[in-house]
Amino acid sequence: PYNCCKNCCKNCFTPCAPRRAGSHHCPAPRHPPHFPIPPICQPRQGAYFTPSQLDVLSMQTASGMAPIGIFDSGIGGLSVLQALREALPHEPCIYVADSGHAPYGERDDAFVQQRCAAITDYLLKHHAIKLLVVACNTATAAAIGHLRALWPQLPLVGVEPAIKPAALQTRTGHVGVIATRGTVGSSRFQNLLHTHGQQVHWHVQACDGLAQAIEASTWQADGNLSEIEALCARYISVLGPFGPNPGHMDTLVLGCTHYVFARPVLQRLVGPHVHLLDTGKAVAQQTQRLLQQGQLLAPPPPGTTTAAMQLFTTGQLPALQAAAQRWLGLPANCCSVAQALV
Repeated sequence: PYNCCKNCCKNCFTPCAPRRAGSHHCPAPRHPPHFPIPPICQPRQGAYFTPSQLDVLSMQTASGMAPIGIFDSGIGGLSVLQALREALPHEPCIYVADSGHAPYGERDDAFVQQRCAAITDYLLKHHAIKLLVVACNTATAAAIGHLRALWPQLPLVGVEPAIKPAALQTRTGHVGVIATRGTVGSSRFQNLLHTHGQQVHWHVQACDGLAQAIEASTWQADGNLSEIEALCARYISVLGPFGPNPGHMDTLVLGCTHYVFARPVLQRLVGPHVHLLDTGKAVAQQTQRLLQQGQLLAPPPPGTTTAAMQLFTTGQLPALQAAAQRWLGLPANCCSVAQALV
């Protein structure tokens, strides 16, 4: 039954019964627990899987050995990967930087949804991930509902601007938010403001070009710092006065994972008394909760070894290698080009 019918599930390799007309689920009774079942099982032409291969995959998933998948439109999601490594050092991770199709923040929803679905499909097929972190505010706003519909049993964690923490923390009642145009124009973002911040004055600024400048800074000789500083200064000045005084903004929400890498510049511009909020730590905590609920936590390796990291890009490999070394201390040989996604 494993190597003759060719009706194996294309995402999880579980043998499926022949698909019936109108069937939208995987009918295989031996589907590994907690492993994402794709919405439609399709024949995998020319592929054969032995019982031993299926058993290995099932054992890896059940024991938590499968990796966590993380993706972003570029290198910004490395700030989330950094938080995940600190909170869950035993978890192997696969990161995809879709730099070849960045920036998402200036694309329409249909394009973002198509790229997010393609990357998720790649991570499931090629790396058998057990959980997916959408480490991009724009992708979360535009596509996480789409991904949940396509892969309903895949645990998903998205990132959203820290609106609720900012509303709870501010003392002046004035909060600044910087994000991409795609994020601030989304209904998801507007719902966040309405739900958590009706007593707060929100000062929102779309920062065209900033994520792209930070992306470019990773492999330019001068770090592209002058352009980053100029863009940050322009957008901060438009928002208005910052500080602890009444009527001033005492909190700034970093609504894009790229902006975390411009934190020193932003802090200098707004002053030492203004709190800068990002969501890396919260995402790591939610990821840990979901893994615990699904009994998918990886067993600690012997000693103090940190789990393996693999980073892929659809853009320039030297840029990802430079970013991985600069911000995560990872060697160049952990980075590769995701040829299937280019």
